Order: sequence, then C-alpha cells, then structure tokens
Amino acid sequence: MLNLLNGPQTMGRGRVFWICAALVLAAALVYPAFADPYDVGNFGYFLIWIFMALGLCVMWGLCGMLSFGQTFFFGIGGYAYGVLAIILGNGPAATIVGLFGAVALAGLAAAVLGYFMIYGRISGVFFGIVTLSFTLALAFFLGQTAGPEWAIGRARLNGFNGMQGMSPLSVPWFGGPVVLEETALYYVLVAGLTATYLLLRVLANSRFGNVLVAVREDPERAELLGYDVRRYQLIAFVLGSALAGVSGVLYTSWGQFITPSSIGLPAAAMPIIWVAFSGRTDLTATLVGTFLLLVGFQTLTIYSQETALVVMGALLAATILFVPRGFVVGIGELLARPRRKRLAPALSPDDARP
Repeated sequence: MLNLLNGPQTMGRGRVFWICAALVLAAALVYPAFADPYDVGNFGYFLIWIFMALGLCVMWGLCGMLSFGQTFFFGIGGYAYGVLAIILGNGPAATIVGLFGAVALAGLAAAVLGYFMIYGRISGVFFGIVTLSFTLALAFFLGQTAGPEWAIGRARLNGFNGMQGMSPLSVPWFGGPVVLEETALYYVLVAGLTATYLLLRVLANSRFGNVLVAVREDPERAELLGYDVRRYQLIAFVLGSALAGVSGVLYTSWGQFITPSSIGLPAAAMPIIWVAFSGRTDLTATLVGTFLLLVGFQTLTIYSQETALVVMGALLAATILFVPRGFVVGIGELLARPRRKRLAPALSPDDARP
C-alpha cells in the first residue's frame, strides 16, 4: 500500500511531502476552532468542487479523455438528490439513500453515455463536443421546467429558479441525528476528500492506473499488448463522472437548492480550467490548484463576476500557451529539482527518473 501511495504516477513522494501534507491536514482540522461557523461552512463550499476536479483528473489526466460533461453528471447527482430528499423526507436514512441513489444514478448515466461514445470509438475533440452537447441540452431542458407540471412527486424542478426545499444530509449519532451543516459538514468534507485523494493515489499507481496512462499515451499500442482499452476507458469515465455526481449531491445539500446555471456553459468550462491550470496528469496538483483557484475566483466574484470569468479564461489561455503541463506541476518540479541534484550521484542511470 505504501508503495502505491508513493508510486511514479503521482507528484510528492518523499518524507518532506508527507510531513507537509500532515501539517496541512492538521491545520484544516483545527481551523473550525478559530473561525466562525458561517465562515467554516463557506470554506467547506470550496472543498465540494474538488471531488469533481479529481474525477476529471482521472479521466482526462490519467486516461486522456477530455470531457466537458462534469457538470452534466454534477447536475444529475444534484437534482436526483433533491428529488429523493424531498420525496423521502428528513432523517439520516432518507438523506443517505438520497446520497447513494443520486451518485449511483450519475454513475449509471455515465456508463450508458460512455458505452455508446467509447465503444462507438468517439475520441479526441469529438469526445469533448459530445459531452458538452449533453451538458448544454440538460441545462436548457431544466431551464424550461418552470411550470407545475414539471414535478416528480412533491419535488418541483422550478426552471431557472431552481429546485429548493430538500433536506440537508444527516447521519445517525448516539445523541440523535447530526445534520451536516456548517462545521459538521466541513469535517465530513475534509475526511471524505482526504480518503478520496489517498484512494485515487493508490489507483493511479496500481496496475490499473499504469494501464490508464498507457492508454493515454498510445491507445493503439496498449491494445496491441492485449489490454481491453475501451473497458479501461469506460471504467475511468464512470469513476470520474460519479465523483462529479458526489459534488452535485454535496452542493445541493450544502445550499439546499440547485439551479440550471450550475450546469450550463460557464460552469462546464470551470473544471477544465481548474485541472489544466493545476496540471491534469497529477492528483496532488489538481487538488491544490483547484482549491487555490476556487478561493481566488470567489474573492474576485465579490467585486465583479464578469472580471472573475475573464481572469479564469486568461489563466486557461496562459496555461495552454506557456505551461501546458500546468502551473502547479511546474512549481512542484522546480521545488523538487534541488533534491534530484543531491540524489543524482547516488543513483545509477537505470535508477534515475526523468
């Protein structure tokens, strides 16, 4: 397990890295003791979106499938949770069923859509176009559902006004159910994000992850070596899309509402910017870079949302033109360069890594 956590497919593999990671986690755990619960809840808002970014890192960075459909599955997960939470009512059992049911529905939608695209040999830019088309179609459809006839049981979709009135997530506890809001939700998000990141590191450095990278680099050669390329691509697509569904559920539970604007074109472009800016081939870079961009975007939005969107677009253009591997990956490599120079004399040419 330790070998998989420190494998070659992930940046940050030494003692210093893990000490720094432990310090960051400790700071995150003690943060609520020194902050207002409202601020803690807003801080948790940033963590919600990182699940979606990590999912895109898996399918795009590891497997080479550029998808504009993360908000499509985000919307499916969010709206499905809203419907289930409204129909089933309050209580841990109802909201937990809503959580797993919504994520499962997002994964099922990804399996169906991915099957027809991947086994239909849609790849490259056309893969992104098809996923974007489904995203825009869902956003447009949900925007036209304002009438009372657009309801599932007691859950009204409400068009551009968005669905609201669903219960937040809650979990059973010894003294009674705990509603996951503000500080409680924050701790669940920190724990869930830490577990997801570590599990994805293990996946990326496992045999499965190595095959995904081989498919990304040269799918024809991987197929000639006997690997079922399309099966690996489908699994990566479903996994990445299910993580987007997790973000959708958490977002809907956090704000107790969801609107079509969280699915449309501007929202669909955001995960691409986060992951490209960070470095799509590395999970650590994606986690750190996405968090920094979310904080910066939210700060700019307070003053002007249009300015924030322009800055994000400029960041994407600068990344593509000057640092195609990602800014965070580039900074990480610069920080690791002195250590490589110190270790170089002790390594043989066969042992040295590029």
